[in-house]
Amino acid sequence: MINLQNIEKVYRTSTIETLALNNINLHIRTGEFVSIMGPSGCGKSTLLNLMGLLDAPSAGRVEIGGETVTQYRDKELARLRNQKIGFIFQSFHLINDLSVLDNVEIPLLYRKGDASGPSRRQLAREALEKVGLSNRMNHFPNQLSGGQKQRVAIARAIVGQPSIILADEPTGNLDSAMGNEIMSILQQLNADGATIVMVTHDETMAKKTHRLVRLFDGAMVGDSVLMSNA
Repeated sequence: MINLQNIEKVYRTSTIETLALNNINLHIRTGEFVSIMGPSGCGKSTLLNLMGLLDAPSAGRVEIGGETVTQYRDKELARLRNQKIGFIFQSFHLINDLSVLDNVEIPLLYRKGDASGPSRRQLAREALEKVGLSNRMNHFPNQLSGGQKQRVAIARAIVGQPSIILADEPTGNLDSAMGNEIMSILQQLNADGATIVMVTHDETMAKKTHRLVRLFDGAMVGDSVLMSNA
């Protein structure tokens, strides 16, 4: 599903060069739930951004769903992101002036020739039902708790029925109870067929996934199977 081969990522300025990722080789199979851990600044979010086609490697090859995307143009990358990848962020990134339902519908607005307005609304409602927020669809983000905001963010990520979900610290801003609820939703989405990659600092959350990849100073230093996804 996701294949990274000999990946390097270098950030350069006029005075300094920083090696963010160094010779990363990682294959994530369809249906896996993989967590990525490591200290701050070790390259976790950079790696997730490469998987999500939000950034390009300085060297190496990226394959998503069997497509080699390293040489794709921006328009082709945007198409692939919109069709196959859902993003969940630690800080939710909801638009406060839009209702919950409108926030969830946003990704569908960028799909050319796809669902009509009424169909988009129905897909957004169904996504909110999956995360248990059908009774909050007409509320606004500032009327929700942190856990509810993250559920909205998950609904927005899954409304287009992506095969891949990338989550960057999805429980990082939540207390343990709310964090466990969010993890339960992610586990159910995985059980329903989604391939999930999650960056986390929480060892307890990581142990609820199939596999744990550890980074240090931009390099992979561990890759452990925690449970089978067969």
